[in-house]
Amino acid sequence: MAQMGFFDLSDRYASLDAKRDPLVEIDAVVPWEEFRPTLERVWRKPDAERKSRAGRKPMDAVLMFKTLVLNALYNLSDDQIEYQVRDRLSFMRFLGLGLEGRVPDAKTVWLYREALAQAGMMEALFKQFDGHLARQGYIARGGQILDASIVPVPRNHNTREENKAIKSGEVPEDWADKPAKRSQKDVDARWTKKHGKSHYGYKNHVNVDRTHKLVRRYHVSDAALHDSQAVDHLLMQGNTGSGVWADAAYRSEETEAKLRAQKLKSHIHRKGKRGKPLTEQAKGSNRTKSSVRVRVEHVFGAQTNDMGGTLVRTIGMVRAKAKIGMKNLAYNMRRLVQLRRLDPCPA
Repeated sequence: MAQMGFFDLSDRYASLDAKRDPLVEIDAVVPWEEFRPTLERVWRKPDAERKSRAGRKPMDAVLMFKTLVLNALYNLSDDQIEYQVRDRLSFMRFLGLGLEGRVPDAKTVWLYREALAQAGMMEALFKQFDGHLARQGYIARGGQILDASIVPVPRNHNTREENKAIKSGEVPEDWADKPAKRSQKDVDARWTKKHGKSHYGYKNHVNVDRTHKLVRRYHVSDAALHDSQAVDHLLMQGNTGSGVWADAAYRSEETEAKLRAQKLKSHIHRKGKRGKPLTEQAKGSNRTKSSVRVRVEHVFGAQTNDMGGTLVRTIGMVRAKAKIGMKNLAYNMRRLVQLRRLDPCPA
């Protein structure tokens, strides 16, 4: 094998630039250092609490955050993110690492995400980036679109009795003396049916603004929660438009009353009832509403098709919230790149 020349690495990076490496563009539009104070509050102990300065220094907080963003952008396992950072020049450059740089291993990635999850800081980081979007001119415009997507997790193979105990909030009797088995069981995920098919996992409920297709708010629940029950977590007042679009699952007198109370205009699909189908006028109205509501499907489509899928490999609600929240944040970072291409100077 020929020895690497002085300019070989820079030539490789130049060829990546010629192919418009998307990570370079994301790196350029995200203010990474603004996240540092929040991250270090979670990941670094104050000097007064540190027993000793001996030992290996912890990984840089922003580098680890960027590693988690990579994880979400490509939906990689922790073992795979370690391998890919070692293997891919684009990943190394995104993290600011040279060939001799210290690469975070899979366990370190897990520990940093776990610290973030247990501290419940994902939503704060998401809101922090939303503030950056607003300062860049990408405020929520045109109204808000509500929807939810099922996020699958590896299925548990439990008996009916075990599932019954889990649903009632109890731990099955024979799990108490089997901690290894218990640690592999997700007792927070739930089954649901959609289009006649059974799904197991969680739900990512989102509020997307009509103009920019950015996720403005989100809520994570188990898959069994009805979409309409997340409305209180999603509605916001900061959008320049008063319209609210959603499919028929959100339609109820209670939801309509909530919208009126907040001076929001309902564009929620109407649904027929047994013995009282929709009129042609109502069907036409729904089709008109669909032309706007469909924009939220582009968000879920991007997460599923362009960001490696939405499968969550962690166990439990706390970790699922961190993973799904990071997916929404990574989507917004990626979407900002697209918006800057379309309009570098938004009003």
